[in-house]
Amino acid sequence: MATLLNNPTIRGYAFQIAFVLVLGWFVWDIIDNTARNLQKANIAAGYGFLDRTAGFGIVQKLVPYTEASSYGRALYVGLLNTLLVAGLGILFASILGFIVGVARLSPNWLVSRVATAYVEILRNIPLLLQLFFWYFAVLRAVPGMREKWTLFGVFHLNIGGLHIPKLVLGEGAWTVAAAVLIAVAIMVFLSRWGRARQNRTGRRPPIGLLNTVVLFGLPLIAFFAAGRPLYFDVPVFNETGPLLRRGFQPDAGMTIVPEFVGLLLALSLYTATYIAEVVRSGVQAVNRGQTEAAASLGLLPRQILRLVVLPQALRIIIPPLTNQYLNLTKNSSLAVAVAYPDLVSVGGTVLNQTGQAVEVVSIWMLFYLGLSFLTSAVMGYFNKRVALVER
Repeated sequence: MATLLNNPTIRGYAFQIAFVLVLGWFVWDIIDNTARNLQKANIAAGYGFLDRTAGFGIVQKLVPYTEASSYGRALYVGLLNTLLVAGLGILFASILGFIVGVARLSPNWLVSRVATAYVEILRNIPLLLQLFFWYFAVLRAVPGMREKWTLFGVFHLNIGGLHIPKLVLGEGAWTVAAAVLIAVAIMVFLSRWGRARQNRTGRRPPIGLLNTVVLFGLPLIAFFAAGRPLYFDVPVFNETGPLLRRGFQPDAGMTIVPEFVGLLLALSLYTATYIAEVVRSGVQAVNRGQTEAAASLGLLPRQILRLVVLPQALRIIIPPLTNQYLNLTKNSSLAVAVAYPDLVSVGGTVLNQTGQAVEVVSIWMLFYLGLSFLTSAVMGYFNKRVALVER
């Protein structure tokens, strides 16, 4: 026995097996105690409540939903709303963060100071306060239901939300979608071909121009060939007539609720400050000799940044950038503070009506855990793509 325990491999397996057994017993004990407590309180356990009628409405829904839908359908609607605000938040925060991060390094004094002020001010104000500011102080100060503010002639804002044109898919829309997918495949092929040719000859073909032509040209040809199956349904605003009929018509255009706009602004602007610092530190970590060597070859500043600095900085940027994406996704649960119907807000309503606290909380935990794992896996893939490969 002493000989076996002195073997590091066997000892390692023994400790791991013991840890798994203790952890399993601990988890089972929690589940068993929870079930006993629920039984004593006469609360039915299980997920059968998901098939019962919800009986409440949801102001924003990406899939069909009515008050006669089930609790499971309601949670699904909340899940999609969470994915929507998290996905758009990551996109806008990334774009703004990269711009501000590079602007902080600008030789222009005004640009760098404005970027610095943006980062230092918004980063040090709690996200919840920023959410309250955008929702209660800004979006509540817009015109009422019978008035509007118009931007660029197509975007309209009032207390009811942001009214924008809605894309309507007609017959043959699948042709345009297929053309987009084919265009993306061609762009990938052209990029690889251009990189291979550059490695062989030292000359880079105009890949950017070719990809632009393919991306816009092929779907445009399919659009006209299919008889223009896509069109926009624009908002209709009545300025005259009976008072109750004035304002935007509910069956025209698309309305984005103020809760979504406020939450998206707060998440994007707040997270962009941290992304800007990640980008700035990544760019500054690139050896200055790389920039000087690129400049000696006659590259313009924007070419140096795009072709030399950023590709090397990505190796440093991606790991901390993943943390910011995870933080933004989890911070989206603050939507309950402004009654945006995300998974937590809708789940809270389900919990109050059914009393199934353990089940609802477990759904929250599994969703955010799974989404975090998915985000980490995707960013880990890109991290491996840009990692240095030693010969």
